[in-house]
Amino acid sequence: MTRMKERMDESILVCVYYGPNGERLIQRGCRIANMLDCPLFILTVDPNPFDDLDAEKTNYITRWKQLAKKHSADAFIIKDNEKRPISKVIAEVAREKNITQIILGQTAQSRWEQIARGSIINALLREIPFVDLHIISVARYLKNPDKRYQKGVRAYLVEEEQHYHLVFKHTKNVVYEGIFFKEFGTDFNNGIFKFLTGRETLQVQVNEDIVTDLTHVDMDDKDDYL
Repeated sequence: MTRMKERMDESILVCVYYGPNGERLIQRGCRIANMLDCPLFILTVDPNPFDDLDAEKTNYITRWKQLAKKHSADAFIIKDNEKRPISKVIAEVAREKNITQIILGQTAQSRWEQIARGSIINALLREIPFVDLHIISVARYLKNPDKRYQKGVRAYLVEEEQHYHLVFKHTKNVVYEGIFFKEFGTDFNNGIFKFLTGRETLQVQVNEDIVTDLTHVDMDDKDDYL
């Protein structure tokens, strides 16, 4: 039986998209909802039908559902086969559920994309101006329980023939901007580079200033710093 929440004048909506940042957003939303003792909803939107989603996306959704159940969320909402702008979908759900606060991940739109098409944030402010928006940025530190990595510093990746080169000065050749976490006890730049690509946050391995593979490195840590 679902326990009645004390406060019904507040209601939280967490908007998640595929990638490791989704769990972090849910954790943040759960903490706010628990503090306020108010309803919590989790939303994901996909332009494709649910049955067409690949295994990776399905696994993300399964994990988000588990987190929603663990934290007694009032509903996990999937809007699939959705062709409308995402801001329209979020605004619709916000009105239906009487949402007062929305939690979103940092967008990966470039400045030019924002100028040309307008950001999701600006669109939401126009659609639902009386809802509070929480924008969660990419963390400048890793979940690092064994203290293996130093505090992150701004860094960049420059594409070369067969790999990417880590640099600490922005140039016109920069492909990705992010945060570099150097391992303790090494004279070389070995560690983790964390950055945004598309709508997801990636962490990739750096060995002596070189990144050979943009595959995400799962640190398998808890979100206890939020």
